[in-house]
Amino acid sequence: MEKQKGIVTVIFGPNGSGKTQYVEQMRRQMACEGVRYLAFSDAYGPATDRAYYLQLRWNQHDIDQETPVVAGLLERAYMAAGCDTSERRNMRDELYQMFDMQSLLNKYIILLSSGELRKFQLIKVLLSHPHTLILDNPFIGLDAQTRQQLRWLLYKLSKEKNLHLYLILSKHDDVPDYADDVITVGQAEPYSAPSLLKELLTLPQRSTDYQAETIIDMHHVSIKYDNRVILQDLDWQVKNGEHWALSGENGSGKSTLLSLVCADNPQSYACNINLFGRQRGSGESIWEIKRHIGYVSPEMHRSYQRALPTINVVASGLKDTVGLYVHPNAEEKETCRWWMRLFGIEQLADRSFLQISSGEQRLALLARAFVKDPELLILDEPLHGLDDNNRQLVREVIDTFCQRKGKTLVMVTHYEEELPQCIDHWLHLTHTEH
Repeated sequence: MEKQKGIVTVIFGPNGSGKTQYVEQMRRQMACEGVRYLAFSDAYGPATDRAYYLQLRWNQHDIDQETPVVAGLLERAYMAAGCDTSERRNMRDELYQMFDMQSLLNKYIILLSSGELRKFQLIKVLLSHPHTLILDNPFIGLDAQTRQQLRWLLYKLSKEKNLHLYLILSKHDDVPDYADDVITVGQAEPYSAPSLLKELLTLPQRSTDYQAETIIDMHHVSIKYDNRVILQDLDWQVKNGEHWALSGENGSGKSTLLSLVCADNPQSYACNINLFGRQRGSGESIWEIKRHIGYVSPEMHRSYQRALPTINVVASGLKDTVGLYVHPNAEEKETCRWWMRLFGIEQLADRSFLQISSGEQRLALLARAFVKDPELLILDEPLHGLDDNNRQLVREVIDTFCQRKGKTLVMVTHYEEELPQCIDHWLHLTHTEH
């Protein structure tokens, strides 16, 4: 009798439709040793929070001889998953080759980029040879080449290794054409642009804005750790009112570059950087800089691990804090509710941030980035985990926001079709070493 081939099942639905609850019930029903679940929803939990924190800041004082490297962690996972056989070694080597891991094996785990860490986690779980693998949003945060590699590898694993694969997806274009079954959970409402978009155009300009002619001015900026060069001799100038797309493969230095702009990277003081017409290190505090920047990123998403009311998460953007330890006043709450209404999540204001879906969390963090009506908007993969309707909504909010005078944008995405129409400048980063 011929051995049954593995199958691929897609669980598809809009944000907040109940996909997570559906999968949790499914996992309880088939609980056994061979079932593995891996979420790529920007909320990995405390075990990797430190990894993402350090990946952005490149703080060499936090790296010592005890800091693990990729090869050691993967070898430990490999040995823990079964006997060391030539067949298993070949499978491991095949995984390394498919994900181009050879160049990453000697890297410290805390220095992996977001996309590189996703590759590492997927390989780690595959080394245990599960017969059922559930992947939550596996394609987000990966560049186009890596997404294509992942699609091919998942197909091969499913069909050749008898793997039952479940993919939990919110974006229609991510559904692979080789899926054997698509289970739709919930139904998306027809998209309609909110009437508040017109109101957004009439918001008054803040009296505290710098109104500088040049927002970002970098000259010969280099960032490295030991022998690993992240950015090399970079010149970049962003004028007031320009709207930039920042692109590059996973690990090319995009998040590191943004950490310099947001005043989060300690190496920024050693670089020739002017922000809002002021030289970095000339006396301004980090908080003075942050007052003029609205920011969202996968790393920020991971840092919200407290059960705060969602409106408090939005209000933390007014204070430039991750988490809010004082309650917003009535005026601040109304401002937060207005932005939550614009992003279609006002009904979530009093619910715990940790109890809403990952897509709804991302909308709340977008509201947080916009809530103080910043001069500079930095959006690092802002559409992560959003369904098609919410992607369209966010693009329209960005476009409308950027029609106003003195609004500057830097946006990172691995999907060119995600970029809003207002983009008028591009910066593409390439790996400085291989």
